[in-house]
Amino acid sequence: MILEQINSPKDIKKLSHEDLQTLVDEARQALLEKTSQHGGHNGPNFGVVEMTVALHYVFDSPKDKIIFDVSHQSYVHKMLTGRAQAFLDPEHYDDVSGYTNPKESEHDLFTVGHTSTSLALASGVAKARDLKGEDSNVIAVIGDGSMSGGLAYEGLNQIATEGTNTIVILNDNDQSIAVNPTGGLYTALRNLRESKGAASDNLFKALGFDYCYLDDGNNLEDLIALFKEVKDSDHPVLLHIHTQKGHGVSFMEENREAYHAGGPYDPETGAYLGGSQSGETYSSVTTDLVLDKIAKDTRVVVVNAGTPMFIFDQEQRKQAGKQFVDVGIAEEEAATMTAGLAKNGAKPIWAVASTFMQRAYDQLSHDIALNNQATTILVYMASADAMNDESHLGFFDIPFLSHIPNMVYLAPTNKEEHQAMLDWAIDQNQHPVAIRVPVGPLVETGGKDTTDYSQLNKNKVTQKGSQVALFGLGNFYHLAEEAAKILKKDHGITAIVVNPRYITGLDTELLDNLVNDHQVFVTLEDGILEGGYGQTVASYLGKAAVQVQNYGIDKAFHDRYDRAELLESNGLTAENIVAKVIDAL
Repeated sequence: MILEQINSPKDIKKLSHEDLQTLVDEARQALLEKTSQHGGHNGPNFGVVEMTVALHYVFDSPKDKIIFDVSHQSYVHKMLTGRAQAFLDPEHYDDVSGYTNPKESEHDLFTVGHTSTSLALASGVAKARDLKGEDSNVIAVIGDGSMSGGLAYEGLNQIATEGTNTIVILNDNDQSIAVNPTGGLYTALRNLRESKGAASDNLFKALGFDYCYLDDGNNLEDLIALFKEVKDSDHPVLLHIHTQKGHGVSFMEENREAYHAGGPYDPETGAYLGGSQSGETYSSVTTDLVLDKIAKDTRVVVVNAGTPMFIFDQEQRKQAGKQFVDVGIAEEEAATMTAGLAKNGAKPIWAVASTFMQRAYDQLSHDIALNNQATTILVYMASADAMNDESHLGFFDIPFLSHIPNMVYLAPTNKEEHQAMLDWAIDQNQHPVAIRVPVGPLVETGGKDTTDYSQLNKNKVTQKGSQVALFGLGNFYHLAEEAAKILKKDHGITAIVVNPRYITGLDTELLDNLVNDHQVFVTLEDGILEGGYGQTVASYLGKAAVQVQNYGIDKAFHDRYDRAELLESNGLTAENIVAKVIDAL
């Protein structure tokens, strides 16, 4: 096997063109075997096998700097830079991450997991090269979906302004994560594809790039010839390369959205293994309520930035019609658009994953909150029990969102509470409201939640008691209940159990009352401890004669962690919480 003999890009340069094609076939087979067993980003990697082999055949990494946008399409790059074993031996599948990582290899420049960044990164790398008088190539590989992000345009502008060697590879497969929106940039790209790069309206030429188009971006020979032609250029070059997402795997070619990422799956049929979750989930409950609102009120509109599957599948998007807007992978546009919608009388709902929401912090603070626009923000996957790659962590949201003035951040603990909060948030016109969509099995109480959520920052006492006060926020409310049961059973202590519900404000009246007959206050949150909800409680109680114990996740970029191990290492078990309480008493 040729792939087993590749220890660095230097080994690729020794191969004949026939052997290079064999290498392509072996790399694609290795991808199929690993992703079908292990899961991962499927379509993006199958679409760039030939391109990656050609890149490393022509260019000289690590002298030449290759920067992958998002970097979820870097699996073959890893195979060709000394990490093939992680794709050939199941015992080593977890040796590498799903993204570029400088800790793994000198051929990976950045840890990157979010989109539209490669061009801005490349502009800095190229500028530093020029200042040092070096002569290497800087290559940025960016997908068409990533071009919808504002930072991509800023990077394009700066590269053109500097005017020196930077080679931009626009990997155009006419498919981001979901189907690309129509109009705008995507119309321009489609016109370029259909005209084989000859369309007169060419954004990239207008910016000052030397533009080249390749229609068959999965043809190894054509890719090698193109890369040789532009190598060592003394000016910015943009290579518009038309590829096929999921190339070489029929079911991925046919259903590109379903096979963007996921697995494991049957390598013959493509059927995902393990089945889908049956019955209601917090996501399905959210979707049902929002679709009902859309049907009853034409002012309700859902905005999303390139990841619509968090709230709607393809059929549900059709059902929502004009009341669903996908702005492409552009969280800043999504956030500020919701502010504009709200200002002009619409009822916008921005559905966003926690890890992607942080890309729009300024828009959340300045455009939405400063203007106090009544938007609803559905924050998905905000938990340690979500994506666990260091570039995709979702548990940083509480400190950065809860301290923005005017913002109301809610943490429901069950189905009925979530429905009531969402119903109120959509129809009220006083505040921007974010809701931390619960993570985990659906919990039902069986009774309708009639809380008036316009009465802000009122906590709910679910069990009365004394000595110990347990505040279980959102996803960790159940942990407070578990600790309360152990305290009662093993120590005869009936603790008061509190569901805070509000993250952005304290129920100071309740806290003042509890100080009189409670010695230990415990806060539990599924998020970063430092600057979080618990420390806000501790600060308020600072002068009281009580002990406050805060539990959350330590501030670090945890990578590919085991959830149970992470929680245990942070003391987030009912047994540990009880032991610390008893020690304090």
